[in-house]
Amino acid sequence: MTRLCRRHRRSRLLAVAALAAGAGAIGGCGSRAADLIAVERTGSIPGARLTLVMTDDGRVNCNNGPDRMVTSQQLIDAREIVRALEGEDDAVGPADRGVRLPPGRESILRYDVRIEAGSVSFADSSRGQPPEFLRLAGLTRAVAKGPCGLPR
Repeated sequence: MTRLCRRHRRSRLLAVAALAAGAGAIGGCGSRAADLIAVERTGSIPGARLTLVMTDDGRVNCNNGPDRMVTSQQLIDAREIVRALEGEDDAVGPADRGVRLPPGRESILRYDVRIEAGSVSFADSSRGQPPEFLRLAGLTRAVAKGPCGLPR
């Protein structure tokens, strides 16, 4: 093989490698957005069990089913709840502290929540719930009944 053919072959190989690298980078553009919040809900009533994972681009996955879209308001609410769980203005939030509130008497629903900063656990009857826990329970129900199409 002549020197010119070898050089041309090497140029073609480099061009193919560059195209492959570019295709790989473009392929990453369609990847799933980062998880914003994950909620595991359990309880003593039918339909209580729920695994809900919401991403930062407004998608939600319910019980490992197909991704669905939440409303803009639900996404805004979720982001506000996450900020409150993380703590605001240099304050340490409940997720940073790993708050675990025991269920009170006659508890029906229990929530285990994961965000990037940490996790929290509480029940619907837990004493001393901060407002963000109540908002989270409400958002979980709204998303479950709305985009997820579940009865509860």
